[in-house]
Amino acid sequence: MKILPIILGSLFFSNVFAQGNSPEKANQAKRVINIDFKKEKGRFNTSFNLCVGAGRANEGLRADWQQQLATVQKECGFKYIRMHGLLTDDMAVYREDRNGKPEYNYQYVDALYDYILSIGMKPFVELGFMPGALASGNKTIFWWRGNVTPPKDYSKWEGLIRNLTQHFTERYGIDEVKKWYFEVWNEPNLKDGFWTGSQDDYFKLYQYSAKAIKSVNPAYKVGGPATAGAAWVPDMIDFCSKNSVPIDFISTHAYGVKQGFLDEYGSTGTVLDKNKGSVSSDVRNSRKQIENSTIPGLELHYTEWSSSYTPSDPIHDSYHEAAYILEKLKQTGSAANSMSYWTFTDIFEEAGPRFTPFHGGFGLLNTQGIKKPAFFAYSFLNKLGETEITDQDSSSWACKNKKGDVQVLLWDYTYTLPDSVNNQAYYVRDLPAKSKGEIELVISGMPSGKYRMEIYKTGYKVNDPYTTYLSFNKPDQLTKAQVDKLKKENSGAVIWHEDISVNASGKVLKHLPVRENDVAFINIVKL
Repeated sequence: MKILPIILGSLFFSNVFAQGNSPEKANQAKRVINIDFKKEKGRFNTSFNLCVGAGRANEGLRADWQQQLATVQKECGFKYIRMHGLLTDDMAVYREDRNGKPEYNYQYVDALYDYILSIGMKPFVELGFMPGALASGNKTIFWWRGNVTPPKDYSKWEGLIRNLTQHFTERYGIDEVKKWYFEVWNEPNLKDGFWTGSQDDYFKLYQYSAKAIKSVNPAYKVGGPATAGAAWVPDMIDFCSKNSVPIDFISTHAYGVKQGFLDEYGSTGTVLDKNKGSVSSDVRNSRKQIENSTIPGLELHYTEWSSSYTPSDPIHDSYHEAAYILEKLKQTGSAANSMSYWTFTDIFEEAGPRFTPFHGGFGLLNTQGIKKPAFFAYSFLNKLGETEITDQDSSSWACKNKKGDVQVLLWDYTYTLPDSVNNQAYYVRDLPAKSKGEIELVISGMPSGKYRMEIYKTGYKVNDPYTTYLSFNKPDQLTKAQVDKLKKENSGAVIWHEDISVNASGKVLKHLPVRENDVAFINIVKL
């Protein structure tokens, strides 16, 4: 009587994985993943979820933004959050009286940071952009007009940063603020984009900022240069070293597209880079630059990264994004102390409020809180146990926890973008995934006993709301019923399970059909 459910479950599992294609398996290579329960690599590196990005601080005062952040914190385990616009005028932080005397106000900042801390996260404080009353010019960026000019008075900027840091200390305590990171500005190397000044002007801004923060407490962590394209790392270290300016970490950014670094409105036609080392080679090179510098012990934080730098790139919504994320994080290894995915939500208004529910936004969740495949890449990563098991396969991780449960996260990453086609023309249609044959998962050395094997997945038409949205003919607005349907069908729930017995041989064997850009999470729970 127990055999029938197992057979039916296996058939269902195979159908879910094989959906949308029917090539001959005989022509497909078998990929074998061999792991030994007893061979531990060490503590699993979780730099992938140390930090996550968000658009701007004022958006964090919205109820739906806060609800979504609580979801990703709970299910993906993010510990810090970084965002633009903490000092922008819509946060009402700074003004001057008629005599030019600075006045400070942190009511909006307090409301935001109180909430972040209440759900167990911490701020990765980005100091920017320039308050209008302190700005030397009127150049702004984005729909919400972040001022990107240097301060008219660097001493007043220093006073603002010192007062803000002191306020954080009084409100949250030294022990708490010691755990935070203070990053000075955002992408100052993008001339007339995020910074109208020169590199020297940025270094001056950094010097005044670091002095202000350290004057409150020398143990507080400050860093930069928060550049686009992994730029200025040796220059930053050289400046700080020669001028005895404190620096605790290097921060910079990388995206996996071929051209440019700033595309506010998504109008350039981005192209996913087929170079295997995209993103990861930047991270590894930054680490080498630090190691070869006069301050080799600095932490390295990639405070923005993703497949594409524009908030209008449909790859962000596509099932391809999940495998891409995992492939790049695996390649990066432990080179960075954090890899902060940009961003956790499509509640993101650099180009203004968006008019469609799926528009290529950066988020792990869309505006209505529907979980994209990218979300599941991170939620599956968060389910991996604390001890990594040695695994020679380049597109998988194996871990175990203290209870003796085993987890395997595996994926196929296949670059499918045709030559001479950009992301905006390719990822906006239904894209069935071709079969990649079969994966044979072999686990040896398992303690004998009874276990439950659970399978979770994201891929084409499985936890893939964008493809379903396309089948709705891409409506500009979703009805409540459509939102409910998309959330229910893309919840990330287990798609297959069975109870198994491991005998004295200690061997577990599982065959899994796999398609292009499939992601599977196998959880083997000790009963």
